[in-house]
Amino acid sequence: MECDVLIVGCGIAGLSSAISLSDKPLSVIIIDKDEECKNNNTYYAQGGIVYTGHDDAPSKLKNDILNAGAGLCYPEHVDILCHEGPRLVKEILLDKCQINFSQDEAGQLDLTEEGAHSTRRIIHIEDTTGKTLQQTMLKHVSKANNIKLLKGYTAIDLLTREHQTNDYLAMYREPETLGVYALDNKTGEVKKILSKALILATGGCGRIYLHTTNPPGAVGSGFAMAYRAGAKLVNMEYTQFHPTTLFHKDLVGFLISEAVRGEGAILINRHNQAFMKNYHEKKELAPRDIVTRAILEEMIKTDDSNVYLDMTGIPKSKIDNHFPNIKKKCKSVGIEIENQPIPVVPAYHFICGGIKTDSNGRTDINRLYAVGETACTGVHGANRLASTSLLEGLVFGNRAANHIWENWQMYQHKLYCDIPDWIHAGNKNEDFDIALLIQDWSTLRNTLWNYVGPVRTRRRLVRAKDDLSYLKRAIENFYRNVKIRKEIIDLRNAVQTAFNITQHAWINRMSRGCHFRLN
Repeated sequence: MECDVLIVGCGIAGLSSAISLSDKPLSVIIIDKDEECKNNNTYYAQGGIVYTGHDDAPSKLKNDILNAGAGLCYPEHVDILCHEGPRLVKEILLDKCQINFSQDEAGQLDLTEEGAHSTRRIIHIEDTTGKTLQQTMLKHVSKANNIKLLKGYTAIDLLTREHQTNDYLAMYREPETLGVYALDNKTGEVKKILSKALILATGGCGRIYLHTTNPPGAVGSGFAMAYRAGAKLVNMEYTQFHPTTLFHKDLVGFLISEAVRGEGAILINRHNQAFMKNYHEKKELAPRDIVTRAILEEMIKTDDSNVYLDMTGIPKSKIDNHFPNIKKKCKSVGIEIENQPIPVVPAYHFICGGIKTDSNGRTDINRLYAVGETACTGVHGANRLASTSLLEGLVFGNRAANHIWENWQMYQHKLYCDIPDWIHAGNKNEDFDIALLIQDWSTLRNTLWNYVGPVRTRRRLVRAKDDLSYLKRAIENFYRNVKIRKEIIDLRNAVQTAFNITQHAWINRMSRGCHFRLN
């Protein structure tokens, strides 16, 4: 298959790019490894997206982002987000996609506040913002005549002139991407999808951790594929942990939105004591890394497996209107949030680093763009400000698409197409040993959680590097000797991403934001 622009991923960043290209005379293919295009972090985002408050200004939002980012945000790209973000929310989400955000009693957009924000500026759709955004944007894209959506296709590796063609002199030229090898999950057939420009919007990597809010598809695919192709990864050690996920055996990893604390919920320990005042002046609305470590410290002090989030002080009408999904989920496991506190623990949530990009999403490989959580624009620095992730995907997804169109003369010539078909190196008759897969995932997730979690030490990181080095070799051998399938592709990408995170955490000895080292 061939197209002008290939987009890998169906979250807000990829769909933002697609919407911006939907009225251009270009052929676009979107591939997503999920049959329903729901297996992404956008779909599960609860809290909302940054817009603009009544007493707000780009300078105020910028100041909040810089403060949360612990001195590591890239100011130029923060400026872009703060100035273009609200405009694109209106143009793309409100006007073009006509998304019905929640309204207050006066019929105006309902603005809420989350940790480290200085004002109410976050708009939402009850507590299922991401789901509505993603599905509405997807419907809009599906109506475009120039866009083809391929569901159930798993990208295996990027096609580059240097690695996949018979151009033996390519090593002397600038690196350039030509498309991807992609597995049709249903048929098992691997196809070449050639493109003149490629946008990676593959999301995050939370599933490499034992405890996470991320869906199963978040295994670090984009990071791993880009790394193998030679792209630069930066700030991979800045892995953000969400302070409050439901602690219950029947509902693992369910996020309790930060907006709950923005509306007045209080963190308490087993003795019914509010403890955040002992850790930060903003109490429950402190930056996420501080709240996470405070909870872990309180769990140690009280010798408890969790703390509690008390919503009983929030009016019932507010709970019903703003948090109906949280209420429903908690009730399904016997927790009445209006009358009793919710048991919560921290879990992995978001990576602030990624594939290094410029202000238009360009990587250091020609024709390759990265947007959303896959990219590192520098906006989030060492710790992401709440509800800026959807906005970043919207803004830089749009910018990447616009840059491709504005510079189409650079890309429009036909690419070098002497790319061999996929070679099935594995034994097609060999049984796929699911026990090995399960054990490798267990080892990977426990290693990351115990050694490269919210609190890190030199000895833990050394152990993680050693264990992951062995595991990476074993999985690569596994990958090359079995019939290709989605499960082994995901595992291969996951262990590569885990190793990159660990390596970055080992090199950086300075505690900053969500990278916290005791020594």
